[in-house]
Amino acid sequence: MVGRTSVMVSHRLSTIRYADTIAVMQNGKIVESGTHEELIKQDGSYSSLLQFNDDNGRDLSSINDYSCSGRHSRASSLSSRAFSFRLSAQSDIESLGFPEAATERKVYRKPSLKRLMELNAPDWPYTLMGMLGAITAGGSMPLFVMGITQGLIAFYSTVPGYLSIEIQKLSMLFLGAGTATLFFFVMEHYFFGVMSENVTFRVRHLMFSAILRYEVGWFEDERNSSSRIASRLASDATMVKAAVADLLCTLAHNLSLIITAFVVAFLLEWRIALVMISTFPFIVTSAVAQRQFLRGFGGDVYKAYLRANTVAGEAVSNIRTVAAFCAEDKVMQLFCKELQCPARDSFYRGQIAGSAFGVSQCFMFCSYALTLWYGSYLIKTGYTSFGHMVKSFTVLLVTALGIAETLLLAPDIIKGLQSVGAVFEILDRKTEIDPDDHMAEDVNDIRGLIRLKNVTFKYPSRPNITIFEDLNLKVGAGRSLALVGASGSGKSSIIALIARFYEPLSGSVMIDGKDIRKLRLRSLRRHIALVQQEPSLFSTSVYENIRYGRDDATEAEVIEAAKAANADNFISGLPNGYSTEVGERGTQLSGGQKQRVAIARAVLKNPAILLLDEATSALDTESERAVQDALEKLMKGRTTVVIAHRLSSIQHVDCIAVLEAGRIVEEGRHADLAASRGPYARLLRLQQQGCNHSLSGMQHGYMQDPLGRQTCG
Repeated sequence: MVGRTSVMVSHRLSTIRYADTIAVMQNGKIVESGTHEELIKQDGSYSSLLQFNDDNGRDLSSINDYSCSGRHSRASSLSSRAFSFRLSAQSDIESLGFPEAATERKVYRKPSLKRLMELNAPDWPYTLMGMLGAITAGGSMPLFVMGITQGLIAFYSTVPGYLSIEIQKLSMLFLGAGTATLFFFVMEHYFFGVMSENVTFRVRHLMFSAILRYEVGWFEDERNSSSRIASRLASDATMVKAAVADLLCTLAHNLSLIITAFVVAFLLEWRIALVMISTFPFIVTSAVAQRQFLRGFGGDVYKAYLRANTVAGEAVSNIRTVAAFCAEDKVMQLFCKELQCPARDSFYRGQIAGSAFGVSQCFMFCSYALTLWYGSYLIKTGYTSFGHMVKSFTVLLVTALGIAETLLLAPDIIKGLQSVGAVFEILDRKTEIDPDDHMAEDVNDIRGLIRLKNVTFKYPSRPNITIFEDLNLKVGAGRSLALVGASGSGKSSIIALIARFYEPLSGSVMIDGKDIRKLRLRSLRRHIALVQQEPSLFSTSVYENIRYGRDDATEAEVIEAAKAANADNFISGLPNGYSTEVGERGTQLSGGQKQRVAIARAVLKNPAILLLDEATSALDTESERAVQDALEKLMKGRTTVVIAHRLSSIQHVDCIAVLEAGRIVEEGRHADLAASRGPYARLLRLQQQGCNHSLSGMQHGYMQDPLGRQTCG
């Protein structure tokens, strides 16, 4: 910062006391401006904020006389990662409309036809009606072609009056058949449409309900990130619909068309039919190639541009960083570089595709030429008539296009069957921690006595790293325990084990003397509330977010919970009050507001056990004070486990446990630990150093800055 123009934003005022100018903002306005000493003399908003900080830093006298229970444990372990149960952000690729699943796709075992039919069993009436419509509609197409051909023959007739009579007859037949076909086509698409949407809904419902039952460790696998799960819920269900509903519809329609056409063609002229069928491979291949190229010869073109899309997605999502460092040209260079290889591949692919398309068209027209030449030979020799030859040729030509349309479905059918396999893999997987284990004991009421007995634990995603080994810890019913220590020491892992997000490798986690593995998890978690550093809010109203704490809560209970969490005042001041939408992940609320909504949710749940994981560490001083007051109300009479880096916020708890590398190295009351000159006292001194400078500035009117300059008030 020396010699540079610097703008800083800070919640901890001790870090900005040497700034040349400090501006205090409230509600979008600058209410005070000046140096640290000038603002202290004004005794205004800045002084009040500073006093809050100082109170938090020097309030060392609030000591409880309650005894604490627990044991020292010896363990050797490596550092653990802090537990977090949050939804991961959507990937940049997906936000641009490119499915993440494109980068990697696992091959799944294809399911049996029986399981597919069972999946579609509830909709069998719709299936039967849809197939009836498809069979009738498909069989009508060759008859229409034959009628049109008969009309053309009538126009070439030289018999007097024959044209008028034949056209009138054909017109009436077309009118009646068209009306009937309208009904059958509507019948086909309506019933299959209802069936396909029901199948899609059923697959997504079954998949999502199964995913919600999985243990937390399953979501730590990179293949099970939130973006990939969302992609699978969308794409797999759609592909299952293609494999079941669309497949049945198209097959019924085109099989009816093919069978009807073959019968008609052989009845009219079997010789032409045989020649035409012998050329079907060329005609069908050409038709398939034509439609495939019309769709786009690029195929999985988004895969080729995946790296370029990743660069674009990163640039858009981090546009502020790009703009701040004037990196627009650099990003454009990277983007254009990633486009070069796909563009070059597309050039060669276009040449190959164009050549293949030309060859396929040559084969198709050669097949037509052979059939027409043979037809003329039969007419010339008297083996058939002009009418029979033309009818047989046109009917089978339509049939070839129908076969080509069916073959075009083959890739979608294969993908659909693979997706069905992926769906059944999720449905068939047995969760390692079943929340609805019927063999477990229901939990109706608990006192809140928590004990970790000889616990050894590793995260499933990192089985080579030991987090705890023979850890022992006890929290009395209705008592409070604070866990302190450096990041990665295992604090959040203890909370994760108590909430049974994970299972210990050995030992047991016990509540009221019972191993929680023998308790039904869903009923146990009704008595546990978790408030995290970054609260998880859903994209709905404030009212509904609070009501997540208890589904059967009344409006009065929701408002009462908000008041207990010091949230009612700010909620009432929102544009729509409790009906205000909080946005995705609560983006429409500030950090302190989100935290108080989360606390209100915990209050509404009225838990016996309260788990607080860094609930105030990311808040400014004013928000922290409001949240801390709400938490202190919530903690009364409940078993509470608190994790905090700011030691001033946990001095009132009954017991403090200090963790280092997965071991409890110190345990006791605040006063005892502060006087022991141990790890806790060392952490306390480090946090007090910043606040002592601020107190000195308030009391003496001057302080020494880092550059050795003395500033006077």
